[in-house]
Amino acid sequence: MSFIKIINLPIIAMLGLVQLTSAQEAFHNFGDIQIHDTGKIGFHTDLINDGVFNSNLGLAGFYGEDQLTVSGTSIAEFYNSEIDILDGLNLKTSMGVYNTLDFINGKVFTPRTDLDISLDFLQANYNGESDFEHVDGYAALFGDIDFTFPIGDEDKLRPLSISKPSSISTFKSAYFYEDPNSPTIFATLFDTNSFAPILSKVNDKEFWDLDGDQAVEVTLTWDLDSDIKNLTDDIELLRVVGWNNKTLRWDSLGRNDVSGDLEEGDITSISFVPDDYEVLTIASEPSGNDFTINTGFSPNGDGLNDHFEITGLDLSQENSIEVYDRWGELVYEKQNYDNTWGGISENSITVDKGIVVPVGTYYFILKLKDKVTNKVKTYRGWVYINY
Repeated sequence: MSFIKIINLPIIAMLGLVQLTSAQEAFHNFGDIQIHDTGKIGFHTDLINDGVFNSNLGLAGFYGEDQLTVSGTSIAEFYNSEIDILDGLNLKTSMGVYNTLDFINGKVFTPRTDLDISLDFLQANYNGESDFEHVDGYAALFGDIDFTFPIGDEDKLRPLSISKPSSISTFKSAYFYEDPNSPTIFATLFDTNSFAPILSKVNDKEFWDLDGDQAVEVTLTWDLDSDIKNLTDDIELLRVVGWNNKTLRWDSLGRNDVSGDLEEGDITSISFVPDDYEVLTIASEPSGNDFTINTGFSPNGDGLNDHFEITGLDLSQENSIEVYDRWGELVYEKQNYDNTWGGISENSITVDKGIVVPVGTYYFILKLKDKVTNKVKTYRGWVYINY
């Protein structure tokens, strides 16, 4: 018979009906349970929560060798929790943690086909993540903190990090160690041969799903299995990319930072809204460019990074640039650009002419005529404007 271990019973308040049966092999809550600040409860059996179990302090742990399941009509939310189950914890309904989750042994599994079910970190943190201890499926953040999702696929931890959003928001993420050209659960095929001209090659080994409606910077990671050397031999040419369902191609989301080597490292994008892209991965830009595009600037008049700068324009015989907002409206254009645009709109469609455009991500098209070959090359990308 399965059993539940309860420690410090007097500081666990139980109201209503709780049932433990060998037939169900589950701890079934129909009522109202509360773990007080020094309370500890240990589950060695499945948890079915059809009552109230969300005003907890103390610790709730899940223990054993065989896989356990959390299910029911209501979400169980714990203050501290720990997972020590060799075969892992299977979530059939979401489970939340307010303070700290400790991965001791085993993974937390969520159904990748149901984004409504996730392991939820409610402004919480975690410890102990590894290739064998992580969330295999979707993890969620509800909060306004810098956060790294402890996600992976089978025995492979591949975290994704986001910067602090501007307000308390919900983000969900999962990692897929599979070819984006033939994903297992998405209806869309993310063609790695369809990408913006500014890119040269898109990773076909893996991708991430990230959902959220607030602009954030995103950091992706790679390891030896990512085969980054197949994209480039210079990690400075790597870019975060997102699949655009409107244009049906991979768009560059820039690079604010990159570190590591061809075998292991991480790359951080410019700020963007994750919901604008279905999935994310890593790509490369062509080598041999003699110019550098600044992917972000702040036209606030402080004399630092006040203009959209492209280093090396003098190497081109002539050039032209167009800048569009997220709705596709032209906000700036110039022949023979000279690095002087300070974010001022040149039309009155989405913002008054002569006014600095709002904070956000803008799309640019840059055309350069080579001095030697006289051929025109077109580059497309994104620039983030902040103050």
